[in-house]
Amino acid sequence: MGTTGQGQAGQDADEANGQTVKRRSAASGFLDALRLSVTSGVTGAALAALVVGVIMEAVPVFVTGGGVLVVLILIGVVAGRRSPAGEEPPAGRLALARIEDLRATNGEMADVPVKFRLTVAPDDRPAYRVKINQAINLVDIPFYRPRGTAVVTYRPDEPWEVRIVTRPTPEWSRRAEEAEIDSAPESTLVSDPGVSEGSWCVLCLLAFLAGAALVVLLFRGELFTSGDGDGAAAKPPSSSSSSTSRTFSTSTTVSGPSASLLTFGVMRVTAMELEARVDTAYVTAITIEDHRMAVRGDSTRPVSETVHLQSLPYELFPGLVREARTTLGVSDPRSWRIDVTPGTGAGAGPRVRVTVTGKEGTAHLDADATGRVTDRRAVGESG
Repeated sequence: MGTTGQGQAGQDADEANGQTVKRRSAASGFLDALRLSVTSGVTGAALAALVVGVIMEAVPVFVTGGGVLVVLILIGVVAGRRSPAGEEPPAGRLALARIEDLRATNGEMADVPVKFRLTVAPDDRPAYRVKINQAINLVDIPFYRPRGTAVVTYRPDEPWEVRIVTRPTPEWSRRAEEAEIDSAPESTLVSDPGVSEGSWCVLCLLAFLAGAALVVLLFRGELFTSGDGDGAAAKPPSSSSSSTSRTFSTSTTVSGPSASLLTFGVMRVTAMELEARVDTAYVTAITIEDHRMAVRGDSTRPVSETVHLQSLPYELFPGLVREARTTLGVSDPRSWRIDVTPGTGAGAGPRVRVTVTGKEGTAHLDADATGRVTDRRAVGESG
């Protein structure tokens, strides 16, 4: 079943409330930016007045700059002691969300940073899209797959503040298992309208420099007895472009006398490294051997004809290898290989084939994306 709406009137009210929240956030952000710009500009001017007063030996200029700095410090101390007024922000609410896509950004720790694209489906407003970053434990990553359902918390006043609940209650776990959520349009994507931390720093620096430059310009006649003409024009930065290949392939090996991709967790970490190397999670083929993993891809292929690197149950692959080595008539397997390719046909998931080779010959078994064995070919059987 898909998500249901609340009627046209309810949706219009929710959208109006959402627009009001965005306007309030934008107005608050503008006032904060204006206040920060003025404070930084006055601080830069005061410091410049101190320096100019020392260089020119002008006591009034020095005293003015020092007085302004003292006033700014006093204002900051008083403002810091005041308790913030206003109501407490609304508590987070629980909702179900469809995982549109996910990508791990680092695989060197137990808690792996993951970028999620979600469709959040609250009970009291229309579904919308959001992008979040959240650290997920390496063991829990197999439970989060594209087109799956997760339990999340969101804030009604700031819908972009979404967090995945890694340990939901049994009731919400049951709802997540039974729900089928439709993807929301890209036009419903919400994001924080506020200014990022980097932008705040740039704004402070520019206002500070502007205030200092204003004071220097006011006293430039006394400060500089001689000056140069127009400075040399800054050389425009050069630009370069590079074309990306339609196809790509890469591989990596694990080293060490006891290192093997069959060790728990090593396959997934290696897959994350390869994903970061090719800068995409969608590939057309995956090959896994005892000490080597390789991927191939084609950027022109549609998503339905690819395999998502993080959607595979790597933790089940060692068991499939063990089953292939002991049940297919190969008494002394010399090597094994796992090949993962996109499924054929509408709605078919990836196909996992485990091949073992020994003195008796070659045998293989096939499994689906959940690790369930679908076919066996022992030594001597055709197919």
